[in-house]
Amino acid sequence: MAFLQCNECKAKFAEYPPQYSCGKCGGMLEYRYDYGKLRKIRFRGPFNFWRYRRLLPKVKNIVSMGEGGTLLHKAKRLARQTKLNNVYLKDETRNPTNSFRDRCATLLVSNAVDLKRKAVICATNGNLGASLAAYCGKAELTCHIIVPKIVDMGKLAQMLIYDAVIEEHGEIVDESIKKAEEIAKETGWYQATAELNPLVIEAQKTVAYEIFEQLGVPDWIIVSMGSGGTIYSIWKGFQELRTIGKINSLPRMVGVQAEGCSPIVNAYLKNIQEPVLKTKPFTHALAILVRNPFHGKLALQAIKESKGVAVSVSDQEIFVAEQEVAKLEGIFAEPASSATIAALKKLASQNLIDKKDRVVCLITGSGLKATDVLQALTKKRKTAVVGLELSTKEKILRILSQKDTYGYELWKKIGKIMTRGAIYQHLNELEERDLTSSYRRNGKKFFKITHRGSKVLQSIDELKKLL
Repeated sequence: MAFLQCNECKAKFAEYPPQYSCGKCGGMLEYRYDYGKLRKIRFRGPFNFWRYRRLLPKVKNIVSMGEGGTLLHKAKRLARQTKLNNVYLKDETRNPTNSFRDRCATLLVSNAVDLKRKAVICATNGNLGASLAAYCGKAELTCHIIVPKIVDMGKLAQMLIYDAVIEEHGEIVDESIKKAEEIAKETGWYQATAELNPLVIEAQKTVAYEIFEQLGVPDWIIVSMGSGGTIYSIWKGFQELRTIGKINSLPRMVGVQAEGCSPIVNAYLKNIQEPVLKTKPFTHALAILVRNPFHGKLALQAIKESKGVAVSVSDQEIFVAEQEVAKLEGIFAEPASSATIAALKKLASQNLIDKKDRVVCLITGSGLKATDVLQALTKKRKTAVVGLELSTKEKILRILSQKDTYGYELWKKIGKIMTRGAIYQHLNELEERDLTSSYRRNGKKFFKITHRGSKVLQSIDELKKLL
């Protein structure tokens, strides 16, 4: 039987409803089990998420779409490139909505149904929102999602098609989380935000169980870090396998963050307990764009206890890795997932990984969810980017509908995700179509939206209402 226990004062609480904060000391709560009764447990049933039901908190009404049981792909060509013998990719893009968050969604939505909740609330920067929207649709629950201003369009499209109620709040997901917490307290909706529900850790630890059944215990597991919960989940899964007597050794955990947003890596390098980020965070890998990692301490714990390492990689390294893993292994990974490949290359080049070591990189989500990011990173213009170009032109028109401005200011407002030359190319094309016009003031060339441009924006808004 499962119960919640405080990581600080060790106070115990009932299994349900799930809560993340200790009512006595304010510490973080985590699910624990009577491991003595689980020592002879056998994994039974089809190779999917619910195969591990006995190592999860109790569930009566299972809402499933066939999640889990994902491929552990032996990456032979990638291994040769990195001069390693044994590289594996845990391909979570094979899940129903193409990310590892389907593991969370099946457990969270099942619990919401058990508790007879009619609505779910979640703050997310992408994958969890897409997963929850799909599973709530299947369970006939209303799904309310709070997203930050910057979110991958592919993930937002999934939320929309699954009929979620979407609200934008904050620049990054940290602010969205606070809003979701307030809403849950006011409404009594089921709290499904990853940072605010301990069931998420339990759901994600099943990745470790599957790797064990597919490969045994690898020497290294490389995981991208946003809030830090994923790397800790997998570490917990392997620790539990050892506790119940299924394994004798543990993997070394590698946590990866983008250079522009690396509070956990900073704390690891400085050997301090609190993740720190003094500058404004930025990365194209939006799934790991988190300023204040909620599970940062636990992530550091996993890395240090396992004698692992934390490493940061640049956006350019991520983009190159994204192309390489697609070309070499046929897996289209989102930028956050590709960061693990970039880290693998870096660690291999530094000889921190032995040639004979078995290494698993976690591929958390599909690149199809973040094609706009892929195009923003590349400076090549191909016919395949028509959708992105239209999206950029729409952004330019919306900015100009508020205020006349000049090219450099437009470039900053769009987020500096492409060259200034590309911005001027879009402006020239808009002016050729009579959607914008230009004039000079104080030596600068200003642009303004035309009557025709305003009509185009109105048409786009009407179209969106029909979708």
